[in-house]
Parts: sequence; C-alpha cells; structure tokens
Amino acid sequence: MMQLEGRDAVLTRLSSYRRRAATAACLVALTGPSGSGRTAVLDAVTRTADGVVLRGRAARWERSRAGGVVAQLLGTSEPDGTAFEWAERLAGRIGDASGLVVVDDAHESDPLSLQALSTLVAHHPRTTVLVVLALDPARADIGHHEILAHVEGSVRLDPLDVRSVGAIAAARGRPLTPLAAERLRRHTRGNPRHVTALIDEVDPDEWVDPFLRLPPPAAVSVAVRAALDLLDGDARTLVEAVCVLGERVELHEAARLARLDDVLGPLGEASAARLVTRGGGQLGPTVGPPDPMVRAAVLDHLGPARAAELRRLAAALVEQPERRLRYLAAATTGRDPGLAERLDELSGEAAADGRWSTVAGLLLDASRLTDERALRESRLTRAVDAMIGAGEGLDAQALVPVVESLRETPLRNAVLGYLAIIEGKAGEAGARLGRAWELADGDAHPRTAALVAQRHVLHALGRCRGRDIVDWTDRVARHAEPGSPEAVEAAAIRGLGLAAAGDPTGAAEAYRLAADQVRHGAQHQRVTMGRGWLAVVTDDVDQARQELQSATPTTQLGGSSRISLWAWGWLARARFLGGDWDGALAAVDGGRALGERTGIALTMPLVEWTAAQVHALRGESDAADRAARRSESWGTAYEIMRVPAVLARAHIAESAADYERVVRVLAPLDRPGAGGCLEEPGWWPWTDVYANALVMTGRLDEADRFLRPHESRAAERGHRSTAARLGYARGRWHGARGDADAATASFEAALRTLDGMALRYDRARIHFAYGQTLRRAGRRRDADTVLLVARELFDSLGATTYVARCDREVRAGGISAGRDDRAAVDLTPQETAVTELVTRGMANREVAAELHVSPKTVQYHLTRIYAKFGVRTRAELIARHDPG
Repeated sequence: MMQLEGRDAVLTRLSSYRRRAATAACLVALTGPSGSGRTAVLDAVTRTADGVVLRGRAARWERSRAGGVVAQLLGTSEPDGTAFEWAERLAGRIGDASGLVVVDDAHESDPLSLQALSTLVAHHPRTTVLVVLALDPARADIGHHEILAHVEGSVRLDPLDVRSVGAIAAARGRPLTPLAAERLRRHTRGNPRHVTALIDEVDPDEWVDPFLRLPPPAAVSVAVRAALDLLDGDARTLVEAVCVLGERVELHEAARLARLDDVLGPLGEASAARLVTRGGGQLGPTVGPPDPMVRAAVLDHLGPARAAELRRLAAALVEQPERRLRYLAAATTGRDPGLAERLDELSGEAAADGRWSTVAGLLLDASRLTDERALRESRLTRAVDAMIGAGEGLDAQALVPVVESLRETPLRNAVLGYLAIIEGKAGEAGARLGRAWELADGDAHPRTAALVAQRHVLHALGRCRGRDIVDWTDRVARHAEPGSPEAVEAAAIRGLGLAAAGDPTGAAEAYRLAADQVRHGAQHQRVTMGRGWLAVVTDDVDQARQELQSATPTTQLGGSSRISLWAWGWLARARFLGGDWDGALAAVDGGRALGERTGIALTMPLVEWTAAQVHALRGESDAADRAARRSESWGTAYEIMRVPAVLARAHIAESAADYERVVRVLAPLDRPGAGGCLEEPGWWPWTDVYANALVMTGRLDEADRFLRPHESRAAERGHRSTAARLGYARGRWHGARGDADAATASFEAALRTLDGMALRYDRARIHFAYGQTLRRAGRRRDADTVLLVARELFDSLGATTYVARCDREVRAGGISAGRDDRAAVDLTPQETAVTELVTRGMANREVAAELHVSPKTVQYHLTRIYAKFGVRTRAELIARHDPG
C-alpha cells in the first residue's frame, strides 16, 4: 500500500478508461520502470473492479512459450491456438459482463499473447473490457512496441514527489525532515521500491545529519556487484572511472582516467550491463552512471582508498579549475589550509557569475579543510548564503542550527535573515536584517555592508514597498564594487522598485541598463526574470511570456531555483492573461514541483493564485479550493504572499457570485496609507474586483469613494488594463444608479481601451457586466447581443462557470428563449432563472447577486413560482423541481 502514495492521478486516469470501456473495448498501457509501483496500482484497480477480472504476470523464462500469458489468464495449461482463437476464448470468458484484463510485466510477455489481447480489443469492440498492460518500456522489444502502437492510451508512473516520499516515511513510522525526504527523492529518483528500502535500511538517527551520504539500497548493491563481476577488466575500469568523475562527463575524460585507448568496446559492454548511460553533448559524447544509487554502489565496491586515488588522478586530467579542486577536496580526509584558500578564491569567481550552487559546494569544501576556527565559520556561513541564493532552501535550513551556534556577526545575521525571507517569515527577517545593518561597518567592510543591504532589497520586495526597494538598492550601489554579485542583483530588482514606486518609465530604463551590463550567464537569468515580471505589470503580455519562459530553467547556466520560482509564478500569470489557461496550469505545475523540492515558501502563493482562479472559472471548485488552501499553507506574513492568497479566495467567491464574501475577503487590502504595490496599477488586479463587489452588494457610495483615486492613478500612469477594469466597475456603478447612458459609455470606453491587447478574459468580463446592466435597464435585445459575445469569449477560454451564467442571463431576458425552453409549468424567463438557482441551493441574496436584481425582486418571483408549482416552501420547490 505504501507504493500507492502519490498515485491518485494515475488511479483517476485508469478509472476514466474503465468507464470508457463500459461502452467499447479499450487497451491501455501502464508504464514505469522496475520498482515504480506498477503491481501496487494493478492491485488497487483489480480490488475495486466489478465483473470478470482476469490477471496474469509474464516471466522472462516463459517468453518463448507461445500463448503462455493468455493461457494463464484463462486458467488453462495448454497454450494452443492462433491470436484470433485466443481472442475468441477471452471474449467468450467475459461474455456480457464487464471485464478487466491486466498483465503485469508485459514487457516479458510472449508475442502471441500480446497479439491476442490486441485482437480482442480490435475485433470485439462491443465486449466491455479494459485491457491493461503494465510494463517497463525500456525493457520492451520491437514486437512489444508494435503492440503498444495500438493502445488507446498510456498512463505513466512518474517518480514520486517529495511530499509522497515524506508520506511513505511517516506511514512506516520513520518521519523525515523535508530535506531528508528531498535528498532521498533525489538519490532514488523517486522510485517507490528504493524509497521504502532506504527508509527501512538507514538508521533513523542518521537522517538528521545534513551531510549524510546516502548508501545504495541493499538490493541495488548486490545487483551492481553481480553486474560488475560479469564485466571484463576494461569495462569495469571504465564504470569505476565514470562513477568517480560524476553524474555526466565527457567520454574522453572517462577514457583517460580509465587509461583506455579503445573505449568503444568497454563502453558497449558497460552500457549493456546498465552500469553507465550514454548521451550527447556540444563537445562530444558523454557518459554517466544511470542514477545516484548505482554510483554509490560502485564507489562502495571500489573502496575509499582506490576512490581517493582515482580522484587525485582525475584532478590532474580535467581542465576546469572548479572540478580539479573539488576532486582534490574529495580525496582529502584531513585539513588542508592551502587547498581551502584556493577553493575560496575560486568561489569568488563563480559568485561573480551568479553560479551560487557552485559557490556553495566550493565553500563547503573549503570550510571542511580550514584549520582556523573563525575562517572556517565564515566560509560555512557564506556557503549557506550561497545555498539560499541558489534556491537550495531545504539544504540551507538543515544548517541553521550550525549557523545559529556561531558568534554574532553582520554576515551571520544577514544569512539567517535571508533564509527567513525565502521561508516567508517577514518578522524574523526584519529583525535579523535590522541587527545585521546595525553591526555592519560600511567603511571597514564595504562588501559585507553591500551584502546586508542587498538582503534588505529582497525584504522590501517581499513587503511590496517600491520606495524601500529603490532606497536599499542605492545603498548597495554605495558600498558594492561595480559588477559584483551584490551590485548586479540589486540592479536586477531596482526596476521593479521603480515601477512599484510609480515610475514605470524609469523601470524600463533601469532594465535596459541592467541588460546591457549583464548579457549572459546565470546573472542574466535575474535580469530576464525581472524584465518579464515588469512586462506583466505593464501589460506587455507577449514580452512577459517570452522573457519568463527563458528565465525558468536553472540547469544549463547554473542559475537560481529561487529566480526560477518567480519566473514560473509570473509565467503562469502571463499565460492566464493571454488566454492560454492550460499553459498557465502547466507553469503552475512547474512551480509547484520546484517549490516542493527547494522549500522556498515566499513565491508559492503567487504560483497557487493562478491555479485557484483557473479552476474556479472552469467550475472545478474542489481543485480551486485546494489551490487556495495550498496558497495559504505557505504563509502570508509578506504582502507578496498575502495578496495572491487573498486574491485566490476572492476569485473563487466571485466565480460563485458570492459578492458579500468578495467584499469581506478584499476589505483588508483597502486600508489607509497602504501604498506600494497595492495602490500601483498593474501589480495586483484587486481594485476592480473589490469595486464591482461593492456595487453588487449595494454599497454605491463606498464604491464611488474607492474608485475615484484608483481611476485617477490609472489615468496618470497611462495603465490601460487597469483603466479598462476600473471602467467596467464604473459601468456597473452607473447601471446600479439607473443611468444606462453613462453605464454604456463606461463599458464602451473600457472595451476600446483593450483594443489590440491580448486580454480575452478581461474583455469577456466587461461584456458580461455590460449585458447584465443592459438587461436590468430593459434593453433586452441589446443585452442578448452583448451577452452572447461574452459567452463566446468565455467558452473559448473554457470558463464554464461564466458560460452557464451567460446562458441564464439570456434565458432570463426572454428574447432568445422560446416557449419550448420553458419547464412544464408556465414560468417566465426570469422565474425560470430564479427557480434554477434556488433549486441549486442558493440563498435569495446569492440569487439576487447572480441575476443582478434585488433580494426583494427574488422574493417576489419566488412567491409567484410557489403558486405556479403548488408548493409553500423552498424545500418543497426543490423536491418538486428535481425529484431525483
């Protein structure tokens, strides 16, 4: 049962195929490597299956026995017949009942059995059977792949995520820290079998060690030893060289370390034994171990002395200084101050390029090799700072007790404050960074002062305070050397500060200068992400998508996972605004996965906000609520976390036409002197949602007072989308006051403002409100025209919630709806709409908000509806309308 953790989506997909098979035979492949949980999934599927269940398992030693698997399925010991004849027998066995046929390890099946199962589905389509072939595609031969070409669908067992790993450990009574769960996931590549094995095999007390070297599972160790023993000497030497060198190296390096003139023969043998994998690179062929477990097993069999010897030889062979020193460090068991100094110097070069993960590794090695205590502590603290810069939050968190035990310095407090920022702990971050600035001596130690100031920049960004961002970037510039990491990172954020402080023109210029200064490398990722974020704020959706898409990867240039998370969150937003909602959810998935792996809380509410809105608009209320809960679970101490979490709830409430709740959720954002991003157009789309809800709940004076300063600021900044959104709310306001002409002018102006902009959802919202207002003003034919445009736009986006609302509005108007659409009881269009909503369980207030009428009007219609149906209560109406 443990291997079912993280398999909900797989079981859901198989259930959908099971339902599909109720009307037509269906063949599906369940794919995943050995240990991925194929058997556990099949167990779960067969346990809940109705009808005839036939189950078998193929075996390698029976592959030559033609018809062996289908004979096993039918319980006969005489496998004799053609594929067509076996298919006939299977169809007869299932008969008129629903059938489920599953074959485990189908990659070992005899070809005739697979042909029979394919024939069963192809020639007996009316047989209500689902055939599931569970297999490892990497071990399937050509004949198997020919059959797989005919499957209706393929369900893949992906590696477990960190939460599923943690859940498995907890269920086995051995709970893990988030870092331990993530390290176990990386080491095992999320394979359930290996995850459970190591949870059981590693001493529970060892998991808390942040420097724990994870061993291979015992079964992997035995298998690797057996495979090594079967290799000839050259192939074994090549495997050892590959595992010493690392995860992915150039083939010629491995050949030189193994001292092989002819490497192709040994490479083929080692590859066939699955002890190395081959790949291609820009500079030529590459090789590496299949996974970290195989590498660990090879190094264990090699022994520490021989491994150290090979690492020293590798250091003399490789060209890159970083790798050379890391190999020497790995081969050194004691202190080596000279080597430590060289590692430290090299870390400075990597820092200048923004390759913080490399910096962290170099400084950790340097700290371990350092004699002097104060210097050792400083290097360790800087290593943790680099981990945070790289987005390796879980690794950094594991070292907090070590850093906290060190003597107080500005650097120590700045690092702890930096970690508090990415954990979303605004209060702790402010206190730590405030103390760091008090202790910093800008004259004596300008580099440290610049670093502390840069951490204040990030804190101000989290607080959404544009002026503070600009002030702290100025302090960084006063203390930092031009081109230093602190100066570059401050420049990458300064533009956002200017925009949040009301200077979008200055922001664009700041990014032009930053892009000119940093044209490539990992630091360029920061500039690209900031420029993409600014493009979202300033309505340039196309540029935003392009910039943010290029800022999401971290592997190629050694960029930061922290920056990638921002890019994923704003990319989801840009795609949503551009109408690519599936792409938006794909970006959410990318951000979620990265957030779970890194433990960076600060960005996650932003990621979940878009998911909540898309699911709410699509009528997927459970998924929307889960996204909103996840958004809140990461914390809301920083404004940049709190605002998207609040917006997620507000969008869910708005989609449900619960405008009272929208007001309650958003009211805390409307506070005097809020300043910063909350008041600047383009940052957070909350003002129109709040103003609209105020109008819909009858708070017209309050709505007017709220709208005026925001309308003025949007006009002053020339921010088109904000002006259009506020114009939509103003149109609502005019309509509620009975001024149809002014309402029409506001809506038409809002639509003109959006001309040429890829904001289909905003255009649909304006048309919907426009149509409702026209209907309320009695202009039903005009309302129909506008509402049908809204419906078409919503339908093209997949916003089923609003498609249904448009349909109700049109029916309520009574122009497009004919008498054939009425219920058996002769209801007016408005009464039909009220009846539909009431029987869905909505209160009068909610019905009134949905239909844009007063609660008294709803009650009036209900009185007439009760009389027409011959009922006296709401409960009787619901029972009368829907007896089922």
